[in-house]
Order: sequence, then structure tokens, then C-alpha cells
Amino acid sequence: MRAGRALCGAARREWGPLAGAVRGALVERRWRAVAMTLAAVCLTGLLHVVQNQPWGMGPVRVLGAVRAEDPLWLALARTPLSLFVPAPDLPVWGALAQILVVFGTAEICLGRRRTLMIAYLATLAGTLYARIGVALGPGIPLGLPDADARIVDTGPSAAVVGLAVYVCFVHRARFTGVLVIVAMVAEVAVKDNLAGKEHLVAIAAVLVLCACTGRRDRRRAQESRPGSGTRSGAPPIRS
Repeated sequence: MRAGRALCGAARREWGPLAGAVRGALVERRWRAVAMTLAAVCLTGLLHVVQNQPWGMGPVRVLGAVRAEDPLWLALARTPLSLFVPAPDLPVWGALAQILVVFGTAEICLGRRRTLMIAYLATLAGTLYARIGVALGPGIPLGLPDADARIVDTGPSAAVVGLAVYVCFVHRARFTGVLVIVAMVAEVAVKDNLAGKEHLVAIAAVLVLCACTGRRDRRRAQESRPGSGTRSGAPPIRS
């Protein structure tokens, strides 16, 4: 009985603030609270349908397929759309579910602009790592074989992992954030492939962002305390 209460209390502390924020936004604004997420789900579903048509694979590859062997400017131009192009070797329902749950939660908790920024940062970190890893070669721990340069690197997974870690950081869900990181490390240990390593690089990029955000918040909190030496902006009083 005590163990059950302790577990419920721990779950409430871990997910209570996050669940309250999501529930309140959905009750108050309904689908408008996740309008960007719903648009992303529709775009991903549309791209999946198009790329599985005989005439559609070419245009989708031209606009959103990223490979490490591509010129850098072309990879950077394709990266934003590649985030919503489902990986051809994975079921599309997985990508749609990831976007709906993680992007929706992030949109409510972080706002649309910051959600897109972090998603793009995580995806871009993985894209740039693939180029660096291939250049290093397979004989180095972070290196990649030459064959990985020709892999079509698309899908929302790196963005989803990065957003999950950042949302956990903002809402103090430390155990869940650590669990996400451990799961990604286990993925690389079990299946050492390009996607798994890109997930770890995306997490590293987001953790750096979390550290910068935490330092900025602490500095602002110190400056706002009474007697911190900051000026209020009012003119000096003359006797």
C-alpha cells in the first residue's frame, strides 16, 4: 500500500505539471492548441502517400531527401522538409504517432516557434554529424562507413528525441528525460546504425541548449533579486 502511494506520488511529481499544462491547453483551446502539430501530421501523411506513387518518389527525393554525399548547401536546403518525409523502411504510423504526441506536447509547452527551432536544431545536428562521421571513417569511434553517405536520411525521429528531452528539462521531468537518453544509448548498443548515432548527436545538441537556457534563467533570477546591484531605470533623487 505504501509502495503504491509512493509510486503514485512520484508519478504525480514527474508528470503532473506537464500533464496539467497539456490538459489545460486542450480544454481551453481544443484543436487550436496543436494546430501546427496537426498540420505536420497531415504533411507527413501526404508525403508518405506521394512518395509511394510511381510518379511521386522522384519529386519527394528532390525536395526532401538528405544524404551525406550531397553538397552541403543542398542538404541544408532539403533538411526542413526532410523532417516530415517518413523513412521508407519504417511504418508511417510510427512517425505520425511520434509527431502527434511529442510535437503536440512541445507546441503546448514551448510554443510553435521554439518547437520548430528545437526540432530543426536536432535534425540539423544529425545531418551534419553524418557528413563528419563519413569523413572520419569507420576506424574511429564516431566514424561511419562510406556506405552511410548514400543512405537517404529522412524522418522526424531526431527531432522527436530532441523535443522530448527539452520538454522534460523545462518541466523538471528528469527521470523521463534520463529514460529517453538511456533508451537511445541502448538502441545504438543493440543496433549500431546511422539513425541511432544521429539520435545521440541530436540529444547532445539539445543538452547544450538546455545548459545555455538554464544558465540564462539563473542569471536573470539573480538580476531580479532585491539588492542585486541592478538599477531600476528611475532617475536619481536630488535633495
